[in-house]
Amino acid sequence: MKRVYLDYAATAPCDPEVLKAMEPFFFDKPGNASSMHSFGQEAKKGVEDSREGLASFIGALPDEIVFTSGGTESNNNVILGVAAALSGKGNHIITSAIEHHAVSEPCDYLEKKGFKVTYLKVDKDGLVYPEDLNKAITDKTILISIMHANNEIGTIQPIKEIGKIARTKGVYFHTDAVQTVGHIPVNVVDLNVDFLSLSAHKFYGPKGVGALYIRKGSRIERLLYGGDQEKGRRASTYNTPGIVGLGKAVELCRKNMDSEIRAQTALRDRMIEEIPKSIPEVKLNGHPDLRLPNNVNFSVKYIEGESMLLSLDMLNIAVSTGSACTSSSLEPSHVLLGIGLDHATAHGSLRITLGRWTEESDIDYFLKHLPKVIEKLRAMSPLYEKK
Repeated sequence: MKRVYLDYAATAPCDPEVLKAMEPFFFDKPGNASSMHSFGQEAKKGVEDSREGLASFIGALPDEIVFTSGGTESNNNVILGVAAALSGKGNHIITSAIEHHAVSEPCDYLEKKGFKVTYLKVDKDGLVYPEDLNKAITDKTILISIMHANNEIGTIQPIKEIGKIARTKGVYFHTDAVQTVGHIPVNVVDLNVDFLSLSAHKFYGPKGVGALYIRKGSRIERLLYGGDQEKGRRASTYNTPGIVGLGKAVELCRKNMDSEIRAQTALRDRMIEEIPKSIPEVKLNGHPDLRLPNNVNFSVKYIEGESMLLSLDMLNIAVSTGSACTSSSLEPSHVLLGIGLDHATAHGSLRITLGRWTEESDIDYFLKHLPKVIEKLRAMSPLYEKK
């Protein structure tokens, strides 16, 4: 039976060229990148080459890149680190109601410590309005954190405009760009950001490695203490194979991005057009135009997303009902509730995300079986019978 992977937003397969680049650093080049001997210097060169490649890719300086374990650590470092560094200046943070939990939970933690957090509402398509942000800023605001694109519904936020407001007001601005780096153009200067988080496994690199962009001169406390790696900004032995893999993944994205955007947008738009034709009472979630090229999110009335996911999995089709980080939760997606869906409709969400190896035949297979799955589940649904 054909196997179809349509859950790239949760994690992308590691590109074979990335694995090939990493392999020598597991055995032939085993040195610690902090060591002075030749083995260590080989490892250090691998780290610094990746740092320069990533910096160039996102328009940063190499010294502005700090390697981390991934997006969660990067987000936590910014929110907790800026709060610690600027606690004498203010205690107010602004974010949105549909952020990833790696942003919202550190904010929740700070609220318990006496900080004030404003959660900006979004419209029905998941957009933050810059004018709402402008009104929310006070003389105590020390940080704004708005994600570049939503991990569930794919809506791309007006980050550049938000960054201009933050810069004018003298407030630090962070964006969680985990879903965008490697998939659409990202330039930290153009976006007017002071901090940016990214994670390698979202763009065909290895799991367990990411990075944080820190604009030169920004005040932020370190999250991890121990060694003096990353110029004292992040202690821990360098994950040299992972960092090298991240660098190779960046290199491949730089080469393939334009063609992948075209290919994935065409497949995305085909699904957005065809699914409502074959399945009644479905709703597209997220902005119809300002969305990631690889993201489709529908709510299907009268059935639960988990039932759809499991039924499709039996057909060897992998999709998601939302963020993989909250897949074990019985609560409906806070993102879908945030865009105004009721609980029942939010429970019936399906996220389909594409990637480098998604083919037309994969979409053919998915579109062939999805209507049958929906029809079968609705036939068993008491909600559908009562409509």
